[in-house]
Amino acid sequence: MQLIAGRMAQEYNRRKSRRGAFWEDRYHATAIQNDKHLARCMTYIDLNMIRAGAVHHPAEWEISGFSEIQKPWQRKGVIHFAELCRLLGDSSVLRVAERLKYAAEAMIVSTKRESAWTEAAGVGDQTFLLKLKEDLGPRGIHRRLAGKYSQFVLRDRSADYFAQNPPRKLKSGS
Repeated sequence: MQLIAGRMAQEYNRRKSRRGAFWEDRYHATAIQNDKHLARCMTYIDLNMIRAGAVHHPAEWEISGFSEIQKPWQRKGVIHFAELCRLLGDSSVLRVAERLKYAAEAMIVSTKRESAWTEAAGVGDQTFLLKLKEDLGPRGIHRRLAGKYSQFVLRDRSADYFAQNPPRKLKSGS
């Protein structure tokens, strides 16, 4: 991930004749249950460049997962399409591409940052996350499940605290 992120940042900075940091935060891994949770996460990632103000639609960002999935045979890439289809429970790359395109169109309406994908230890159903919490051992003790219906997150209690009590900004001269 670090290599891909670094290359993407360098390419963007080169094309825009800019310097400096590209990513806001360090890399954060979130365990994601396959199927619909994976598809939603992929769509959320595809909207990153819209949130950053670099493009208006994910198709405009050529070096993205969205573009690679929409045109899988037109260039070399990093996505293993057979495995992606297996994880999403579909046998057709074309159906997967259409499904993700439809999801991106629906989500463009609201491109707000979602903490489920950026701050949680995991996203999925309750069974998946309880197993993840157990697998984390001592690192899972203070994490709790939050969510509803079929999408839950496993988050750190401190993330809940800061969401409800944002750090105060100090006045100048204090």
